[in-house]
Amino acid sequence: MGRAAAQAAPDADRRREQRGWYFYDFACSVYSTTVLTVFLGPYLTAIAKDAADADGFVHPLGVPVRAGSLFAYAVSASVVLAVVLMPMVGAAADRTGRKKPLLAAAAYTGAAATAGMFFLDGHRYLLGAVLLIVANAALSVSMVLYNAYLPQIAGPEERDRVSSRGWAFGYTAGAFVLVLNLVLYSGHDSFGLSEGTAVRICLASAGVWWGAFTLVPLRRLRDRRAPAGHVPAEGRVGAGWRQLIATLRDMRARPLTLAFLLAYLIYNDGVQTVISQASLYGSEELGLDQNTLIVAVLLVQVLAVAGALGMGRLAQTYGAKRTILGSLAVWALILGTGYFLPAHSPALFFVLAAAIGTVLGGSQALSRSLFSHMVPSGKEAEYFSAYEMSDRGLSWLGPLVFGLAYQLTGSYRDAIISLVIFFGVGFVLLARVPVRAAVAAAGNPVPARI
Repeated sequence: MGRAAAQAAPDADRRREQRGWYFYDFACSVYSTTVLTVFLGPYLTAIAKDAADADGFVHPLGVPVRAGSLFAYAVSASVVLAVVLMPMVGAAADRTGRKKPLLAAAAYTGAAATAGMFFLDGHRYLLGAVLLIVANAALSVSMVLYNAYLPQIAGPEERDRVSSRGWAFGYTAGAFVLVLNLVLYSGHDSFGLSEGTAVRICLASAGVWWGAFTLVPLRRLRDRRAPAGHVPAEGRVGAGWRQLIATLRDMRARPLTLAFLLAYLIYNDGVQTVISQASLYGSEELGLDQNTLIVAVLLVQVLAVAGALGMGRLAQTYGAKRTILGSLAVWALILGTGYFLPAHSPALFFVLAAAIGTVLGGSQALSRSLFSHMVPSGKEAEYFSAYEMSDRGLSWLGPLVFGLAYQLTGSYRDAIISLVIFFGVGFVLLARVPVRAAVAAAGNPVPARI
């Protein structure tokens, strides 16, 4: 029903809906940049270290945790929570056709938790970990619903372009807000603020931004209602679980789609870990100050816009699969270089940030659009819940390995080099997927270039 609706809709209505869809990336990407990538890792680690015992451990719920590992463990815990919620939400969205109310609930839960980070002062490391877990899980759930709109609002030949533009909108917002963050953080004395207060305002502002701009997609996106009688009047939770089991069985009948998801799970685990741990690596291992980290991430955001659009154009010439494979090779090279990067060398860190920005947006945008071709019609939210589990929901192994490596060795360099294997294995698995056959097996038209 979704693809038929997308093809039948007048061009003006479809374009309007696409522009509204872009704005959810514009809304939520500020959380990923300001909170997850720049400020919360170093800030929460500093709070935990202040609260640590003489051996450098904190004890949330009585469990001894090295203060420097708390942030990575909290990211992993948020992913576990998301794993529980995402399949239920995806199944419910497809059964009812009501994606928008579910998107609103997830988005505003995440935005509220992020705004609550303003209250992270003193030794409130446990509050910070809880808010991070809630916000990150809510983001993952909302992205299931957001991504499920893509096959409904864009035809096969325009999907790479639409997906890339969504990522570009997100990175544009991230860059703009980071400029404001840099002004506030760098000049906090002139504003009469302490450094900690400036950081807390930056964290909370991401939640306000997320909530405010979510109004745009909620106004413009349309729900495609399920047929009358499709949802039973009672036992909807049980029906959702039964539908999830049916979805997993259905995916087993499409082994090529599953093969792509496995490859994506592996290499995207590396991408997500780099995003969430880069500032921690820069501050703790390389000794870079917060201003340097903000500028580096700002550089990533600016170049990611051009990278997402540029790789979208490369995909039109060489196909999405080949373009993604090229980006994975660059990712592995970046991490290898990062391992040998000397401390207190901001110029070299900026070069590395520029390389990350070039491949970051494009590899994610093209992975999303490539998967959308492998989704059978009418099962978009269910399949994208599995995709989102790979995108965010199962991206717990990288942060966990990163945290364990630091806990065992006390070195972030040992942690960062372990991520190379994620890109290497992901490259090999993706190279073996016959994507044209996977698209045809899902019952979809095969684009000329894929």
